[in-house]
Amino acid sequence: MSSPPRHVLLVSAPLQGHVNPILVLGRRLASSGLLVTFVVIASNAILKLKHHHVVDDDDVGRGALRFEQLHGEGLWAPDDPRYRDIDDAARHLDDVATPAVAALIRRQADAGRPVTCVVSNAFAPWGLRAACSVGVPGAMLWTQSCAVLSLYYRYFHSLAAFPSVEDATGPDAPVVDVVPGLITLTAGDLPALIHAPEEFVWRRALASDILGIHETASWVLVNTFDELEHAAIQDLRTHLPILPVGPLFDDTENGDVEDECTAWLDEHPPRSVVFVAFGSLVKLSRDEMAEVAAGLASTGRPFLWVVRHDSRDLLPADMAASSGSSGVGKVVPWCEQRRVLAHRAVGCFVTHCGWNSTTEALAAGVPVVAYPAWSDQRTNAAFLVDVCGVGVRLPTPPTRVALRRCLEDVMRGTQEGEGMRAKADEWKGKAIAAVAEGGSSCSATRDFVGAVLSIGDGK
Repeated sequence: MSSPPRHVLLVSAPLQGHVNPILVLGRRLASSGLLVTFVVIASNAILKLKHHHVVDDDDVGRGALRFEQLHGEGLWAPDDPRYRDIDDAARHLDDVATPAVAALIRRQADAGRPVTCVVSNAFAPWGLRAACSVGVPGAMLWTQSCAVLSLYYRYFHSLAAFPSVEDATGPDAPVVDVVPGLITLTAGDLPALIHAPEEFVWRRALASDILGIHETASWVLVNTFDELEHAAIQDLRTHLPILPVGPLFDDTENGDVEDECTAWLDEHPPRSVVFVAFGSLVKLSRDEMAEVAAGLASTGRPFLWVVRHDSRDLLPADMAASSGSSGVGKVVPWCEQRRVLAHRAVGCFVTHCGWNSTTEALAAGVPVVAYPAWSDQRTNAAFLVDVCGVGVRLPTPPTRVALRRCLEDVMRGTQEGEGMRAKADEWKGKAIAAVAEGGSSCSATRDFVGAVLSIGDGK
């Protein structure tokens, strides 16, 4: 009888920005001959899984994934509305998810598909805790930049001096260079969880991840690529077993299937449209929405703006009434962001600078207007503008005049604007090459697959 295939269990907190990268990694692992199962925590409504096909137990190596619903051990039901409050969900999972995942691992073994390795996103420390509790090797998937991981690692392990939140010099105080390849940050550009209250649930999760990383993670997979953060990667490798496996975006979103957004974009000339999206969690105030709306309208340029349903009532009345294909702008509740960024009509991306959006912009070769809110976004904004040279930063709070000026700086055919475009094109080529056959991230992913395949073979 042949031995069962090597089996990787993917674990993530039920947040779309965390789920998307780990599913893409899972597909790449499945395409390399591993059996891959994703642990579904909350209702499938949170997951856009149409590109991640379910497989039979013996269907291995075709890029498809299995899905297992987590249950028992006091977990809320998958459709429990309490999952909609992300802080409450995080506290609940921290309390009960470790034994639930451990029980799932045991059930997989009983079903003849023992788990070889657990890959758990950061901010879900219960995934690696469960792996440790049953003696299964673990890998952390870090879905932010290597530079941000390095900052957190140095902070929580007291390897560098950071300004305190009470620093009298304020948010513009320079921070001593602690991460190679990253420009000198200001105190206000540091990742927000460094100075968040210790009782904040996401800070607690992060501290658990970072402080326990040597005991729980045999590998640290990072959603970046060597060419983007070479110095930071090499430096952090002196502390952690880093494997850069990004950018983790799904190329299947760039197919030829027609949808409302691409049909609208098709009507516009190359590099003429301003694309605006602030992610799945950031919520602008009514005043911010008004200034962004007025700034977009003042340019006279066509724009595609993603405004989630929970923010729709904050739009100015005239824009809310005319949202659709009328006028120069189009407002939509959701789009396939990677696909929109790859469209020839998009000339600029107004973004909150989440790391998924950051890598997607770089991989699409689209310059940015950066408007970060919290978490790692301010660090990413500094990286995009000052290191990568692909955009400008919108002041906080935004004004219509400032937004118009930023958009013109990026989109006009000036020497500065053309320089941003040229650098964006360079990063696009490097990102594509990294995940292509023989590229740096492709090779790192294969190294991880090889390590998983060798588990239990005495190698």
